[in-house]
Amino acid sequence: MSFLKGVYWDLDGTLANTEIEAHLPAFNLAFDDFGLNWNWDSANYIDLLKINGGKNRISYYSKIIDESLTDELVIRIHEKKQFYYLETIKTNAVHLKKGVKRLIFELYDKKVRQFIVTSSSRKQVDLLIEYLFPEFNPFEFIISSDDVKYHKPNPLPYLKAKKLSGIENNNSIVFEDSNQGIKSSLAANLPTIYFPSNIPTVIDKETELDCIIGSLGDLNKVANVIKGPKLIKNYIDYSFLNNFLISICNAKY
Repeated sequence: MSFLKGVYWDLDGTLANTEIEAHLPAFNLAFDDFGLNWNWDSANYIDLLKINGGKNRISYYSKIIDESLTDELVIRIHEKKQFYYLETIKTNAVHLKKGVKRLIFELYDKKVRQFIVTSSSRKQVDLLIEYLFPEFNPFEFIISSDDVKYHKPNPLPYLKAKKLSGIENNNSIVFEDSNQGIKSSLAANLPTIYFPSNIPTVIDKETELDCIIGSLGDLNKVANVIKGPKLIKNYIDYSFLNNFLISICNAKY
C-alpha cells in the first residue's frame, strides 16, 4: 500500500519564483563589476536557463558570443553574482509561491518528511530558506550543487537524496518546475509533480508526466489541476498527494 512519507522540493521556481526576481539582476550587476558589456534581459535569460548552473551559464554565453572566459574568471564572476543574489534576497524581493507554505506546514503536521534538492549553492539555499521560513526550517536536509558531482538533469542529486532519506520510491513525491529537474527525478524513478514557475517552459515530448498542477490553490481559490487525481478540497493537500501516489505506484513502482 502506497502512502506519503517524503516530499522532495526543488527550490528555484518551485518553492519561490527566483530566477527573474533575484538571479537575473544579480548576474547583470556582476557583469558590470567586471567591465563586461553584457546585459541579459528576461528573454535572453529564459533561453539560457536551458544550461543548468550559474557558472555553466556564464561560460556557455561567453562562447556563443566569441568572448570565451577562463575558468578562473568565470568562478570570480559567479562568486560576485552570488554576493548580489544574497543582497537581493535580503531586500525581501522573493516570496513563496501561493499555497506553498500552507502545504509544507500541513505535511509537517502530518509527519511527512520534507527535503530540498536543488542546483543552487548551499550558501544561496541557506539564506533563502532563512528568509522564507523565519519561524523554523521544515526541511530535514538539503542537497545543493555543493553536495554532488553531477547536477540536474543527471539523476545523482535525487539518488543521493533517496539514499539519505531511506524512503521508498512509492512513498515519495517530487515537486519540480523545469525540464532539467523533471528529467533528474524521473531518471531516479521518483513520482513527480510538475509545478511550473513564472518562466515559460516547454516540456520535452518524450517526457511522460502523471501529474501537472498550475497552482496549489487555497480556501478561496480552486487549485489548477491540469493532469492528475480529482481534488478533494479546493486545494492541493496531503490527501490529494496520497491519492496521486496510490493511483500510479501500484503500476510503476
